[in-house]
Amino acid sequence: MRIGELSKQTGVSIRMLRYYETEGLLKPMRITSGYRDYSEKELQTVERIKLLGLAGMTLATIKLFLPCVRGDGPVFEPCDELRNVLHEQIDLLDAKTVRLAQSRKILASFLSEIDQN
Repeated sequence: MRIGELSKQTGVSIRMLRYYETEGLLKPMRITSGYRDYSEKELQTVERIKLLGLAGMTLATIKLFLPCVRGDGPVFEPCDELRNVLHEQIDLLDAKTVRLAQSRKILASFLSEIDQN
């Protein structure tokens, strides 16, 4: 499939798909005319990138995860590097959760003050 079709199927912009390719995350075949030809494998890779991105991972972290994928689903091979990255990501999310809770508390107090007036 061409890049436009991959973009439609995944909801990822063409520009971002090209960026993924530049970063080595996607490796489409090239047809004789020079156009990219994306297979089901690249479609699955984009879906995995989206899933990991939703989990709050950066592309740099996602690059570490993709080689550990096994099978067709988002299942990863157990390896120490992956385990360490997951622990780091969870720690980052925990810290972010604390900051968000503090921000919410401040905003709620502002709203409470406004509502009392």
